[in-house]
Amino acid sequence: MDTQVTTKMKIRKSVNEVFEAIVDPVKIGNYWFSSSSERWEQGKSVTLRYDEYEAEGVINILEVEESKKIVFSWGAEHGEESVVTITLKKLDDKSTIIEVTESGLREDDPEIVNKMIGQKEGWVYMLSCLKGYLEYGVKDLRASLIH
Repeated sequence: MDTQVTTKMKIRKSVNEVFEAIVDPVKIGNYWFSSSSERWEQGKSVTLRYDEYEAEGVINILEVEESKKIVFSWGAEHGEESVVTITLKKLDDKSTIIEVTESGLREDDPEIVNKMIGQKEGWVYMLSCLKGYLEYGVKDLRASLIH
């Protein structure tokens, strides 16, 4: 059976600014990954790099709806592919609710609880970094957990 984790946060920026922070390969380096090989567009495979962990991975962009939704899969190279759906809801011209749902975690995995907690923590941290970047211009949170 498929298990999922969901995380939400309010960001005091327009829905378009939040969307661009995710899909723009330059902006994403200010709060999440060190780099993104290209703009996130439906049908593309994008290489993401985390310099802090000396790690690289490829995500497959499954769906993009401008300023509303981004869906991608990742983890296939480790045999644990999951699908991430990021939805953006406009509250007003200066506020957005961002929701991240990661599905595809296997309920019968003996490590499912630890994996769900880990993924939930990761999404809370990513959204907190995104909020800090967009609302306050903070660009050095990305690697603070390992320094």
